[in-house]
Amino acid sequence: MKPAMLPLEGLGPLLPEHISELVVGVALFGIIWFVVATKIMPIFEKTYTARTEAISGGLEKAEIAQQQASAALEEYQAQLATARAEAAKIREDAKAQAGEIAAEMKAQATAESQRLIETAKAQIEADRSQVMRSLRKEIGGLATELAGKIVGESLEDDQRAKRSVDRFLDELEAQSADAK
Repeated sequence: MKPAMLPLEGLGPLLPEHISELVVGVALFGIIWFVVATKIMPIFEKTYTARTEAISGGLEKAEIAQQQASAALEEYQAQLATARAEAAKIREDAKAQAGEIAAEMKAQATAESQRLIETAKAQIEADRSQVMRSLRKEIGGLATELAGKIVGESLEDDQRAKRSVDRFLDELEAQSADAK
């Protein structure tokens, strides 16, 4: 006898010809589904969870590294700003020291020039005094000789000659002082 057929026999190639095939297919599907759900799916879930945690941990580590890099950058920028400020201060100090040194050198040059001027004035005055003494002697000798020739007698007496010369030179100095 022929196995019992379903009334859906001519509806398509997907429908089984026998009901026993349908029952066996559903039973095998259930067994496979049960094995997959109890044995394989937990392994997939563990792997999925481990990968998710690894990715999350990597992202957290990346965020922490990014924050550390940002903090290091801020610290570097702060140190750079401090270094720039110190460099500007050093430049300003150097300019101030250069100004002080220039002023000090100018003061020293002024003092040195004043000292040289005073020394030159003293030397000129000493030379003038020496020239005046020398001129007094020469003029005195010439005046005595000339006066002796005019008077016709010898004025060799040193005391008289000296008084005459001194009087003559004093009169000359008084005349030159009045002219000024």
